[in-house]
Amino acid sequence: MKIIQVPRRFVPSEWGGTETTILQTSRALRARNHDVRIFTSLALSDRRRETIQSVPVRRFTYTYPFIGLSAQDREDMDKKGGNMLSLSLLWALAREPGVDLIHAHTGKRVGGIVRTAARLRGIPYVVTLHGGFFEVPKGEMDQMLAPIQNRFEWGRAFGALLGSRRTLEDAAALVCVGGDEYEAAKKQLPNQRVELLPNGVDYAFFSRGDGEAFRAAYEIPADRRIVLCVSRIDYQKNQIGLVEAIAGVASKHASVHLVLLGPVTVASYHQQLLAKVRELGLEQRVTLIPGLESDDPLLTGAFHAADIFCLPSLHEPFGIVILEAWAAGLPVVASRIGGIPSFTRDGDDVLHTEPGDTGDLGQRLVELLEKPELAARLAASGREKARRDYDWSTISGRLLSLYEDVAGRS
Repeated sequence: MKIIQVPRRFVPSEWGGTETTILQTSRALRARNHDVRIFTSLALSDRRRETIQSVPVRRFTYTYPFIGLSAQDREDMDKKGGNMLSLSLLWALAREPGVDLIHAHTGKRVGGIVRTAARLRGIPYVVTLHGGFFEVPKGEMDQMLAPIQNRFEWGRAFGALLGSRRTLEDAAALVCVGGDEYEAAKKQLPNQRVELLPNGVDYAFFSRGDGEAFRAAYEIPADRRIVLCVSRIDYQKNQIGLVEAIAGVASKHASVHLVLLGPVTVASYHQQLLAKVRELGLEQRVTLIPGLESDDPLLTGAFHAADIFCLPSLHEPFGIVILEAWAAGLPVVASRIGGIPSFTRDGDDVLHTEPGDTGDLGQRLVELLEKPELAARLAASGREKARRDYDWSTISGRLLSLYEDVAGRS
């Protein structure tokens, strides 16, 4: 099969769970002799063509059809949630030879472009919901829309022509990565085919790492007990809450050290985070690393240097980094939110914490620091689950079955 994956943007410098899922499933399917390519926008990149870990990537010009946007507004929208228009992407999808199926990883106008190209070609398309359709909290949505508030939108006619509002209804299938969005999609689209397909993990890659090299690279003393959080620097991920929790933990465990690793997708939140670290006097106890590329050995090194992994999100469609932490053999503390409860079990392979409750978060971290038997049991259970159920070879096989089914039906 020839399959085109279409995310809103795809750049190594701004990596997250969506990018990991697209790349790893594409690699796995290419290893099975399927022709899988990524078509996306030039957002945050000036490279029109490149190959990332054996997967060809093409990027196309785009615009945000609003009057009066500043350069900062456009950058903010590039990083998170921008509703872009790319007629060159539509043209390329319509003309690319031999395509059997298109897989959209976003909605809005880009989703409408996929829908239109597929209909012009008479081929099916599927859409993966990575958490941005039914289960986004109002506060987060308001912040995402802030750059276009009170801006005149001249692109609505294009959205109507592309049928953007029918992207989900007209897809051959919807794929949800988290259980909460899966249930919401089935309820709101009762006549649509909806499949639950979780994210996966490169178990072999994350099971090995040089923790000492990571500590040396960032000058973290060997006696520090590291709490690691790998996620975008973003209000959704609640790193400020984790910093506040660490301040309380440090009063009982002077050796605790927090590592926050991930690209900055909300610049204002990054500044608030730095201010909170200074306010609490934690400059020597917090290391903030603004992102590493997905194949950087320091990334796996971070997991193997850590003692605990923590994901304190206020909204989380799935939480792929939990799988990566499990594969590295780490005990995990994570919010009981979004898709996380659909694949984790409190007290068995994770300790759940109430989202936004700094006190509860701190208590869970202290519990793991003070109970090494509990930490070891959680880590062993999570590691086995990641190996058994979530390796990309397993997940990609399920995705291929879906592709073959919808292509055969069309």
